Amino acid sequence: MVARKKIAIMTSGGDSPGMNGVVRACVRMAIHMGCDPYCIYEGYEGLVRGGNLIRKMEWHDVRGWLSEGGTLIGTARCMAFFERAGRLAAARNLISQGIDALIICGGDGSLTGADRFRAEWPTLIEELEANGEYTADQLAPYRHLNIVGLVGSIDNDLSGTDATIGCYSALARICYAIDLIEATASSHSRAFVIEVMGRHCGWLALMAGIATGADFIFIPEKPRKDNWREEMCSIVEHHRKQGKRKTIVIIAEGALDREGNKITPEMVKDLLADKKGLGLDTRITTLGHVQRGGTAVAYDRMLATLQGVEAVKAVLEATPETPTCVIAINENKIVRKPLMQAVQDTKRVAKAIESQEFDQAMALRDTEFSEQYRSFMMTTAVQMNEKMLLPEKERMKIGFINVGAPAGGMNAAVRAGVAYCLSRGHEPVAIYNGFAGFARHHDDKPLGAVRPFDWLEVDGWASKGGSEIGTNRELPSESGMETIANLIEQYQFDALFLIGGFEAFHAVSQLRKARDQYPSLCIPITLLPATISNNVPGTEYSLGSDTCLNELVEYCDKIKQSASATRRRVFVIETQGGRSGYVATLGGLGVGASAVYTPEEGVSLEMLAADVRHLKEVFAQDKGQSRAGRLILINEKASKVYNARLIAEILREEAHGRFESREGIPGHMQQGGVPSPMDRCRAVRLAIRCIQHLEQYGRNVHNRVKNDPMSATVIGIKGASVVFTPVTKVEEEETDWPNRRPRAAHWLGMKEIVDILGGRPKYHAPEPDLTGIKAKDVKRGIEPL
Repeated sequence: MVARKKIAIMTSGGDSPGMNGVVRACVRMAIHMGCDPYCIYEGYEGLVRGGNLIRKMEWHDVRGWLSEGGTLIGTARCMAFFERAGRLAAARNLISQGIDALIICGGDGSLTGADRFRAEWPTLIEELEANGEYTADQLAPYRHLNIVGLVGSIDNDLSGTDATIGCYSALARICYAIDLIEATASSHSRAFVIEVMGRHCGWLALMAGIATGADFIFIPEKPRKDNWREEMCSIVEHHRKQGKRKTIVIIAEGALDREGNKITPEMVKDLLADKKGLGLDTRITTLGHVQRGGTAVAYDRMLATLQGVEAVKAVLEATPETPTCVIAINENKIVRKPLMQAVQDTKRVAKAIESQEFDQAMALRDTEFSEQYRSFMMTTAVQMNEKMLLPEKERMKIGFINVGAPAGGMNAAVRAGVAYCLSRGHEPVAIYNGFAGFARHHDDKPLGAVRPFDWLEVDGWASKGGSEIGTNRELPSESGMETIANLIEQYQFDALFLIGGFEAFHAVSQLRKARDQYPSLCIPITLLPATISNNVPGTEYSLGSDTCLNELVEYCDKIKQSASATRRRVFVIETQGGRSGYVATLGGLGVGASAVYTPEEGVSLEMLAADVRHLKEVFAQDKGQSRAGRLILINEKASKVYNARLIAEILREEAHGRFESREGIPGHMQQGGVPSPMDRCRAVRLAIRCIQHLEQYGRNVHNRVKNDPMSATVIGIKGASVVFTPVTKVEEEETDWPNRRPRAAHWLGMKEIVDILGGRPKYHAPEPDLTGIKAKDVKRGIEPL
């Protein structure tokens, strides 16, 4: 028999939320692929010391790890590994266990050490042979060491990837803390200087600034060009004169001025509190290691799981000639990249900062980083830069309207769009309560549904959930297309900016099709998708979906705790999502569900029977371990017959007293309270892009708009790009109209990973429904079954 491949998994460097998700995914995927997984406890220290710090892992050993913070296999600094003797001991320990494949989750220092270890491996093998510790025949299977890296870092400081494992969890902690601080700051009209982590990378400070609507930020990559003291004071003073009661300044721990001098929170505080200047009552808050702590958010769990699965595949596919790779994510795609290239690019950023080549440092960051920095400056310095104003004749009147159910990030998008409009001299106008409000309440007294924005009010919307300008599912055709067209003409709108879900997409489609009949509709229109269901064609991501997943994962963690405490209990959780299984599938990935039922696949009695048999086997093998609870997630429209309650009752009946079953329905709490930082930051970036797209057309462009497909668009993230797609193309090529979802979805393949890591056995997929004439003919016996 061929010996089973042995793969070791290790966490190293600073801990980050999501590392346990990596270990769980690697262990279970390795077992699924017919390999033996090992965990190296205490990082490189365990690798050098060996013994019981290198342990073989079983499937049940990583049960419940997804919801645990930090790293359960430990991490420790190891000076011995810097010496060749330490690396020789590490090689000896791996070979003694029969291991020649290593997956490491850590920062750039840990990954650099791993690459050096791999490069040195052949000479280490030779030395072990020369020392007489092993014979050539014994060492023959271990001539090459394959290593794959994953980046676990809260700083998001590795070049070549959009996100590192743990960074969004840390950002969530920061934003939560700032949201709390804002309340007391506003109460006392105080200023707060908040220090966050980031020695050479300002990602946390930048994103927290955008997500919370901070007044000013300091990041290592982009010191202010002139006098930072004057610039900060002028912005804060401008905000105070507008009536703002609170001031939030966020500073990364590695913040510098143009001369490379460190800027400390104390320096900023003294400046804000100076009685000869602003004279603000100022406090300092250093968040410290709170940023690292706690369980991982949904995105980090998804990232850790998908990258862990990919790491196992990569290490098995690697050859002696394959360069060491690191698993990265670009927009929504998991990719493999050369490890040392990514590490070298990262170190070039630090060197550029140290040598005060700050433009070079920004250029080395990804394009999103620079774009988000510009977005922050746009939203914090509203109406302060006259150079940004367009000539009078190019300024537009742009209507803002939310359509569909509320979703996290809607308010942040409106705020960013309004900020950009005001900075450019456009007139942003709110249309309250969707097309229903527009059609029937536009001229109500004392306040109609159509009215200008008050920037002081809007500026406080960055972290607010729901929709401050209201929202409604009613379509233009239901409100009266002629009425809508006449009102657009009456209020002289030059463009429309819609934010919403499938109803908003449908509304844009209707407005576009009605242009021939109503010339006033020949204005540029763009849609920013925002729905927890993530079912808008033309994009792989919708605002609100990340907030929804965070709420669902938090709910399921608590339910699973209850299920585990009582032992041998299954909870069947019903998720929202319409006829899209996105929420159920990604939720299942984040909580380690035993099974997920989606509308795309359907539910059958045979499938339920297979799952009941599997649960019986699982509980029969349970010998009293903790975390014995199980979760099943079902989308609200996965089946017309089998809902959460019925499935729970079927499980309870078929268990015959061997385990219990309950249903749980989180309902509208999935729409979330405070939007997630990801939804807020992406809302700002995409909203500004939308207004920039609209302003390309200018005013009075009816004839041009009528013949230009790009005048009615959906903005979306597709693959590794942010793109505008004509609604005509999306309608014809990408939309499954009967099911109100895209024809293809990037996340569909994730359901197989949920099943694999949940240990779900193979089952026969439900038969597709017959419809129309075909169904009638089969029922009559005219056609065969």
